[in-house]
Amino acid sequence: MTTHAPQAAQAVTLPTTLDEAVTALTAMPAAVPVAGGTDLMAAVNSGQLRPAALVGLGRISEIRGWQYQDGHALLGAGLTHARMGRPDFAALIPALAASARAAGPPQIRNAGTLGGNIATASPTGDALPVLAALEATLIIAGPNGARREIPVSHLLAGMEMLRAGELIGFVRVPLLHAPQVFLKATGRTGPGRAMASVALVLDPARRGVRCAVGAIAPMPLRPLDAEQWVGRLIDWDNNRTLVPEALNAFGEYVAAACIPDPTPEPDGSVQPLPPGVLHLRRTVAALARRALGRALS
Repeated sequence: MTTHAPQAAQAVTLPTTLDEAVTALTAMPAAVPVAGGTDLMAAVNSGQLRPAALVGLGRISEIRGWQYQDGHALLGAGLTHARMGRPDFAALIPALAASARAAGPPQIRNAGTLGGNIATASPTGDALPVLAALEATLIIAGPNGARREIPVSHLLAGMEMLRAGELIGFVRVPLLHAPQVFLKATGRTGPGRAMASVALVLDPARRGVRCAVGAIAPMPLRPLDAEQWVGRLIDWDNNRTLVPEALNAFGEYVAAACIPDPTPEPDGSVQPLPPGVLHLRRTVAALARRALGRALS
């Protein structure tokens, strides 16, 4: 419900298959796809968007579940945060389940979807750093039954965009069978928009650490040098041990990579970071340190 009076959409289409949805979007280029509508309705209520037509995705059962596929999980874009937060899903992809449980109050978790989180690409989207750390791949559905795959990071960075008539159909996530952690800091207690978030996963097969920092930039940031540095220090053959000093240094390394010091002035002097930015950097360092500590414990 809304206290505003948005103009009525000229057309509402409710397809029952992914290809039917693509056909509807192709026939109506001005149409807006809607699943949970948590971001769409906020834009409508604020007057930022007046969709000429809607293509509802809620009746497409094929994108509301998941399945195993060659060592990966194939997740439907219509999976809700509430569904991903359940114990059976948490056993599959713990970090994504943790981000789903932190996505907001129950009414948001019950309606909001994985695909919507990706398509909206809000910097504070809780699932985005997890998908970046997991190096997930998107399966895009296009006209005439076409399917193509792109890394989720390419879409979030704007390196590849959805074309006319295309929809995110599925998300392919590798099953690492190793500890995963998602942590976030908010400006208030309880579920809310992230001020900063960190997703961290261990990849024992590659003896590596993957980390992504969310909410502090338009897209999740991967501190690759910090990942490689700490991956070489972990004793993978001895219960994944790491000295405490390295744990603290990792947090600082991640924070400095994502929120670097200002560029030196022409005279060689360096201005200090503003207090708010310095606080954010310390927050990122603490989250990264805690995330790695929990993954290794």
